[in-house]
This record gives sequence, structure tokens and C-alpha cells, in this order.
Amino acid sequence: MSGVQTYEDNNLLVGYEHSDDAGVYRINDEVALVQSVDFITPIVDDPFIYGQIAASNALSDIFAMGAVAKTAMNLLMWDQDHISKEMISDILRGGAQKLKEARAVLLGGHSVGDLEQKYGLSVSGVVHPQKIWRNHRAQIGDVLVLCKALGTGIVSTALKNKHIAYSPNLEAIESMTQLNLKASLCAREFDIHACTDITGFGLVGHLLEMCADNKSAQIFFDDVPLFDGLNALIHAGQIPNGSKKNYHYLSQFVDNKLQEKESITLFDAQTSGGLLFALPKDQAPRLVESLRFLGYTKSAIIGEFIPLGEKKIVLDYFSAPTITPPPSTQSS
Repeated sequence: MSGVQTYEDNNLLVGYEHSDDAGVYRINDEVALVQSVDFITPIVDDPFIYGQIAASNALSDIFAMGAVAKTAMNLLMWDQDHISKEMISDILRGGAQKLKEARAVLLGGHSVGDLEQKYGLSVSGVVHPQKIWRNHRAQIGDVLVLCKALGTGIVSTALKNKHIAYSPNLEAIESMTQLNLKASLCAREFDIHACTDITGFGLVGHLLEMCADNKSAQIFFDDVPLFDGLNALIHAGQIPNGSKKNYHYLSQFVDNKLQEKESITLFDAQTSGGLLFALPKDQAPRLVESLRFLGYTKSAIIGEFIPLGEKKIVLDYFSAPTITPPPSTQSS
């Protein structure tokens, strides 16, 4: 958008300046409108599951702002000469199921002819103007909690190359179809200083956006949740081009003490990845416990924000120090 002049309005609370996950416009003192749009090409051959993944991926931007989704519009690009209406119906059914799960109303949509299949959503949600989560307001000393495992790009590439057999019960497939809604609602009970969802730029790319201002972040690689069998896929060369591009571009901002085949997981381009929260250290263990109870079973503390160093991000093997939460203040 560099060089593009846009209309200015004092009710615009979040624009595109900080690469936040969605835009936010104030309607009144109690309600702000949150809007985002996202669509993807197929990453699985199952049209229904593809629709679920695409919808989950699009909805996640709303949840990453601390908002709830209210309405959505389908965005569909398809080759009518080669893709049957039955397959398109399955894609749309998959998307509609996830919208129903999110309690968001489908208003309609738009389709165009295209040689490459694409599907996604334009989503509108609401949030209180004083309760918006931004991606760049973490504080030094905050810790990072990730609610899903990494590796969807690598697993999707292995599926595309027929290196592994497809099953809707694959760990990565189940993760990509899992909405981040419950994680977002759960985290509202904590002092979230910043949040984003991990998608195409990988963990490192989105963490770099969180490292705005005078701070760096260090990642505890031994604590980062990964899908089972991921190392074997990496050694078999099942690494997507997007992840390789992330690695080569983003490495200039990283003090990387890991081996390349280990660290590539942190640069892996994700689809419908987890929410990444920044919050006070003493609250993190309870957040992880709550997320795991809600079904985000691989939730973990994966890093912390530190004073600005020579590089914005430090990748190392060490684990997070043991954090003892303060005693509960609830009476028995």
C-alpha cells in the first residue's frame, strides 16, 4: 500500500500499518467492527476438508484480534470446465460447517472463473474498542504461548507429493480444521498484551511483527510443539518453497543457534496455525493448562521477550525456566 492515499477517519482503530491480522473500525463506544479476508488454494484433495481448513484459516484472523465472528461471505474461484459442481458443493459445505461452529452467519458470496482453485471467506466480527488485541504490544518479560503445533506446510507438501497417505485423522489435518475460537475466548480471562495467528510467514515471520519497538524475542526450541514424524519428513526433503523463502529472507533478523533442518520448522509456512499469545510470565502456566483442557493439547510456553539485542529473534535449544504461578486468590 506504499504510496496509496486512503480516506482518513478517526473511527479507524486498526489499519494496515502494523500488519495486524484484521482491520478494526469503531461503531460506537461499545462496539467495533473487525474485518478480514483470506483464501487459499487446496492443500488436500478432500474438498470438504479443504473447505473446513480454508474457513478455519480465514476465521482465525478475527479470533487473533480478541473478537468474535458475526458474518461471512464466500470467496470462490474455480475452473468450471474441470471441477464439478458436486466438488464445489462439498467445499462450500465444509466452510459452512465451520461458520456454524463459530456461530457466524453466511450472507452470500462471490465466484469467478479461474484456472486454479481457490476458496476462502471475507469475515466480519465485533469486539469492544478497549479490548482489541494488537500484534505489537508485547512487553519485555512477557512469555509466548502457542496453542497449536507447527508443521502444516511440511505435512501438506508430503501429502501433495504422495510421500505420506492422506487421512482426515492425520494430526496436522485435525489441527488445521480446529477453530481458534475457544483459545481466543479462553485467553480473554488473562492479561494478553499481544496476539497473532501463525500462518504464511511461519512462527519467525509473525514473531518478527510482534517484536516491534525496542525488544527482541528468544525461542525455546526444545519446547516448541511439532507434529509427530515431522523430522522424518524434513530429512526426506518435504519442505515447501514458501518455507524455504521464509528461511532465506528472515534469517537476516535471527541469531540462529540451531541446525538448519531443525530450525526450518520455525520458518514453515502454516495454514490455519495456532494463536500466539504474549502475556505476563506468572499467568502463562494457567493459560497453557486451560488451553489443553479445551482441546489444544499441544499448547506450550515457547519463548519470551527480552531487551533488544543485535538480532530481533534468538533461536536456541534451551527450555523455558520453570514458572510457578502465584497462589489462587479464590476463596474455598
